[in-house]
Order: sequence, then C-alpha cells, then structure tokens
Amino acid sequence: MQNFRRLRVWERAHQFALEVRKVTQSFPRAGYGELKAQWVSAAESIVTNIVEGTGAVTRKEFARYLDIAIKSASEVEGQLQLALDYGIILPITWHALSDEAVQIRRMLIGLRRAVLDADRAART
Repeated sequence: MQNFRRLRVWERAHQFALEVRKVTQSFPRAGYGELKAQWVSAAESIVTNIVEGTGAVTRKEFARYLDIAIKSASEVEGQLQLALDYGIILPITWHALSDEAVQIRRMLIGLRRAVLDADRAART
C-alpha cells in the first residue's frame, strides 16, 4: 500500500523501540529477564505491525495490523508501570516513555480511523 518510512507514527515507534531497548540494558542482571524481553518485544511489535500493515493488500487489512500495534502500545504501558513499581526505572524515565507510548497509540488510532474512513469512502 505505501512506504512505511513515510509514516510519522512509524518513525516515532521506531525511535521508541530503540529507546526501550536502551533503557532495558540498565535492568538488574537477575530477576527481570522476562519483563525485559516482553517489554522489548511489545515495543518492537508496534513497529513491526505498522510495517506489515503497509504491505497489506486492502485498507481493511492495514487497519487490522494497526489495531494490533495499538494493543502492543497498551501492553508497553502496562510493562512500563511494572518497571516503575518494581523500582527498576526512574520516575522521570517512566514519565517520558509513558507519554511517548500514549502519543504513539493516539497516532495509531488516528491513522486506523483514517484508513477505515478511506476504505468506506472507496466502497461508496
């Protein structure tokens, strides 16, 4: 359908995934491996689903991939809260990453809405 690199939401999600991986490098060596792996996976899932969606044949299919990316952004928020509550990230880091996760999710919701609206308009 389109070049994912032209989407601002992909660019932000990509940078966010890089930042999440960087932050998790400071996690204690023992006890948080599963959270680290799941958090990185969910952040990268946002990016991956945007990319996969741009290769979809239909707008409806693209919207489905965006929906998965939205869910991954929500998952990231939950993992951020766990990391804060476990005391393995600083509140300032939590705040910055949490705000970015919310903004990315909002952008994804807006893009999904636009894609579905375009699909409806094309069918009428």
